[in-house]
Amino acid sequence: MASLIEKAAQRLEQLRQAGADVPEAAPPSAAGALHAPVAARPPAPPQRLQSSSKVVQLDLDALTEAGFVTPKAQRSLTAEQFRVIKRPLLTNAMGKGAAPVTHGNRIMVTSAVAGEGKTFTAINLAMSIAMELDHTVLLVDADVSRPSIMKTLGLPSGPGLLDLLLANQTEMSDALLRTNIDKLTLLPSGTPHQRATELLASDAMSALVEEMGRRYPERIIIFDSPPLLMTTESRVLATHMGQIVMVVQAGQTQRAQVRHALEAIENCPIKLMVLNQVREEERNSYGYGYGYGSAEAGAAADTAA
Repeated sequence: MASLIEKAAQRLEQLRQAGADVPEAAPPSAAGALHAPVAARPPAPPQRLQSSSKVVQLDLDALTEAGFVTPKAQRSLTAEQFRVIKRPLLTNAMGKGAAPVTHGNRIMVTSAVAGEGKTFTAINLAMSIAMELDHTVLLVDADVSRPSIMKTLGLPSGPGLLDLLLANQTEMSDALLRTNIDKLTLLPSGTPHQRATELLASDAMSALVEEMGRRYPERIIIFDSPPLLMTTESRVLATHMGQIVMVVQAGQTQRAQVRHALEAIENCPIKLMVLNQVREEERNSYGYGYGYGSAEAGAAADTAA
């Protein structure tokens, strides 16, 4: 075989010297490899598919009809009052207040007892902030015992907060829901769990909240929390917050309940109180907080947790 190769090489050299156009041959990598098969390239490792947040469609017409603040809503008393409510929260969140607020972009919306309109308030606050030019909003349903944000918005339930707190269960991008309001994203409460309080009090919750705030520094994170006097989850959740909005139903919630609820969250630096369903004659009879609510807003708040 070697002599044949040498003779072929000599013949090619003779032809080249005679002026024939002979293409250069690639040298064999080893003797006897002239006809060796080409080794197959090792397959590239499969690329991991990048999961992205699911997109959901809010029925803006139905929400507007129910009295919620939406981009489609006409100028209204409710919309104007939520502009007033959100302004100090945004000032604190962005560190533009008199003193810096730690975790100011984490805002918990709660109440003393059920039925005061906290979910209505949380949704409207998120909607109003989503209309800002410089901020995005993540609305988290943290009322893990009685979740209602998805139902109120007309959306099905799915993986969410509690699933993210369980090791290796769900990725963040699999739980987040982007909406047809560009700057509004939702995080459902997730699969019910018998140890919800322990999950909210865990290091995993601290890490998750930190991750939420770190991903987008300009993002405002609003947590719809359980009532303070009815569950322990809200008190645990409050330890992760920089600001708390407590909703009080005018003419219904007793002052003693409000006082006890405030004592449960005394460690949070900023507490804003919002009066829901305030009648005109009552607007000057309370010594705390902001008031909001037209007849339409009041009717919608009655149905919110």
